[in-house]
Amino acid sequence: MSDEVLNTIPEGQEESPSPIAWMAIVAVIVAIVAVIALLVYPQADDYTKEVLQLTGDPAKGRSIFVMNCIACHGEWADGDVGPSLRNVSERLSSRRLIHQVVSGETPPMPQFQPDPEAMADLLSYLKKL
Repeated sequence: MSDEVLNTIPEGQEESPSPIAWMAIVAVIVAIVAVIALLVYPQADDYTKEVLQLTGDPAKGRSIFVMNCIACHGEWADGDVGPSLRNVSERLSSRRLIHQVVSGETPPMPQFQPDPEAMADLLSYLKKL
């Protein structure tokens, strides 16, 4: 290009985003984090709250496991059709475990909702695996 053309084009400056643009960016990031948090950490409903207030019996939980879970997760929860549940309480929170059992969210897991005491028993058994 000729010097004349270059001299007629003003030198561009990089402008930083305005404060409003920064606030919009932050708002979008906060919204995304909130949605992810809600998906990862489901809100406790009354059922979940009640289960978490109870102290379960792992022996009774084992019986519930045998009746409802053994076909897919194996006799000792090592996984068969379904995944291994060994150390599952280290991978998933109690709320998430309850949600998984009740919702059956991961196909082909069937959903079932035992009464709160039975769920507390099952949860206490799963924590001992």
